Amino acid sequence: MQATKPLIIVLLGPTASGKTEISIDLAAKLKLGIHNIDSRQLYAGMDIGTAKPSKEQMNRVRHYLIDIRKPDEPITLKEFQETAQASLKNSLKNNPMAFLVGGSGLYLKALTSGLRPSAVPPIQDLRKQLSEIGQQECYQILKSSDPNASKRIAPADAVRTQRALEVLFATGKSITQQESAEPPPWKILELGLNPKNLRERIAKRTTQLYKNGLIEETEQLIHQYNQDLSLLQTIGYGEALKVIQGKLTRTKAIEITNLRTNQFAKRQRTWFRRQHNPIWLNDEEPLREALSLIKTGLDSVKQT
Repeated sequence: MQATKPLIIVLLGPTASGKTEISIDLAAKLKLGIHNIDSRQLYAGMDIGTAKPSKEQMNRVRHYLIDIRKPDEPITLKEFQETAQASLKNSLKNNPMAFLVGGSGLYLKALTSGLRPSAVPPIQDLRKQLSEIGQQECYQILKSSDPNASKRIAPADAVRTQRALEVLFATGKSITQQESAEPPPWKILELGLNPKNLRERIAKRTTQLYKNGLIEETEQLIHQYNQDLSLLQTIGYGEALKVIQGKLTRTKAIEITNLRTNQFAKRQRTWFRRQHNPIWLNDEEPLREALSLIKTGLDSVKQT
């Protein structure tokens, strides 16, 4: 008799779509932990700018894959995949289900599609040189050397840009050429959130991030790691850094952060449309619909 495959539930969606709130309600009802698939929430000390779940929320439901690295210790896609797979396997020892939540498309695909990323180790001297060159120039190099990678990496994403160039430098082959896939031994149920009022949600959350202390958190990160930290160029932190440097007013920083977040959400939507096939939950009762779909998914697994 064929062994029943475990069910991996995925809740994906663009930033500010409401994944955190619904995922916690879902996890509580299903008695599951949440495995984080947000690439910036992997780093300790980056709480406000990444909209991490609150302490109260994490006390209510156990979270995995949060605060697993310091911001000056970038994690490669392969390292994340291996860490996440181990975390999932451990959760599945005593439960036929596990729960993934996040909006980082490539990280998610590495788990749900069994993507096999390059094993090239970090090259610190090269990363330092690339940082000195600057992200704008590095991204132009990436566009000319690996156009496919540049299409899925945001122009301001210094961490992933450097990684792609690092792999190219070390092997002579693009990171795109080296990636293959081997489907994991799980049944995947992908659920998606894509609210119609996303622009309004993004505007509200952006304003709230600054009210909650984004600039102060950025000052603390500068104090701990210095202002050249690559992650300080990401959405929100980059604008807060310029406020601290006197290059932007707080009002202008909020405006730019809001614009960059909307642009990012658009790229996320495009990725999910092209790389995934989730069941999009309705805006009215997403929790009830999700629970019904999960029950159906479980019944399907039991029958295989």
